[in-house]
Amino acid sequence: MSSSVSNIDLFSYGVMTPALAFVMSVLGSLIGLLMAARARSVGSVSRLWWLAGAAFAIGGTGVWVMHFVAMLGVKVTGTPIRYDVGLTILSAGVAILAVGAGLASVFLGRGPAALVGGGLVAGLGVAGMQQLGFAAMNMSAEVSHNPVILGISVLIAVAAATMALRSALRVRGALATLGAALVVGLALTVMHYVGMFSMSVEPLENRVPLTGAQVDFLLPLMVGVGLLTIGLLLAVFLSPSSHELREEAELEAMIESRRSRNSDWLN
Repeated sequence: MSSSVSNIDLFSYGVMTPALAFVMSVLGSLIGLLMAARARSVGSVSRLWWLAGAAFAIGGTGVWVMHFVAMLGVKVTGTPIRYDVGLTILSAGVAILAVGAGLASVFLGRGPAALVGGGLVAGLGVAGMQQLGFAAMNMSAEVSHNPVILGISVLIAVAAATMALRSALRVRGALATLGAALVVGLALTVMHYVGMFSMSVEPLENRVPLTGAQVDFLLPLMVGVGLLTIGLLLAVFLSPSSHELREEAELEAMIESRRSRNSDWLN
């Protein structure tokens, strides 16, 4: 979509970038929810590791990779776009830490207050990641945002984060988890494009020198995050499920009970 007012085209490659962004968001959300399900089955240090993996999958792939895959399709009339590498990397850290804080809130807290608070923290973090992503864009242009539309995107981010956290706590079963991931992924992708629609760009008559990297530098970063996320998926498949852990605990209890009875009989 291009605009003579904003001079910005969000879909320069057609539906390819939004479709791929949606797929990445669903994939990250799905793996994150699967890891959160593992976290529900274990305790102490193991739970923290699973929650950290869930934060990386949702925040890193579901949010950050989705955002910058979508940005691959953004073109601005009259100016190239360069990206500040430091801000771009910082935006990934913000997304992961915010989702991690939200997960910690709902897993350590109790009741609706923990969910609302966690959703607010994670959602504002996701919106902050998007704003850092926007700030990382260097253009020979004046950039402004419609505050109403931008505010709507923040509300969608909070709603999407709250849905993700609620699903991390309660959703069980393959189909239910996939359905939740589809809803969360769609909400996050919509949030991104609503935020982009708030942006207006007016190229400057006198171009200024641009600093930063071309969008191509994002590709190895996104591939790296994607590979790490796939590694997390393999960890989920290779680790014992809650059902298997329960069976193992029952077996150990049965063995211990028999040992105790044999010991009593010998004595």
